[in-house]
Amino acid sequence: MKRSKTTALLLMSAAPLLFSACQLEPQGQLQEGVYTSVDNCARATGESSTCQQAFETAQQQAADSAPQFASRQACEQEYDADQCVEQKTRSGTSFIGPMMAGFFMSQMLQGRAASATAAAPAAAPAFRDKANGWARPAAPGMTGANRTALTPITSQPNRAVTASRGGFGDKSRKRTSSGG
Repeated sequence: MKRSKTTALLLMSAAPLLFSACQLEPQGQLQEGVYTSVDNCARATGESSTCQQAFETAQQQAADSAPQFASRQACEQEYDADQCVEQKTRSGTSFIGPMMAGFFMSQMLQGRAASATAAAPAAAPAFRDKANGWARPAAPGMTGANRTALTPITSQPNRAVTASRGGFGDKSRKRTSSGG
């Protein structure tokens, strides 16, 4: 019986090491937000060139990733009438769809010198529906009834960026010290 208690104790003490090895996210911070203009983005992040780059990227993707409708009336069922306009994709195909109402930007920041080691931002157009909900393209390509798949965005537009620290047990690792 003594041996089984010792074995159980050893297994329990090794569990935190095993769990910390199963880290799903890379170390660093993921900052993301939805912005209705480059100026609002620059005010919230303090990085006007990054915001401008993200806006231009989103603008290039807007027509190709916008929901596509066969008629203006079909578009107006989900989006405001003034947003539903005729657009052309990069390949030249015309369709009725909502205009880009803003842009989504996410950026991975590494370590303490976050702004010095920031990776290029990921950007996507953001669309606003009648219920004031925001969404961005989920993936390129068409799905369902000739519409691009959109993913809802839960963050509020033009707010300071949200930060998500990566790594399982990251908080507890910061509280403990190693060495003697």
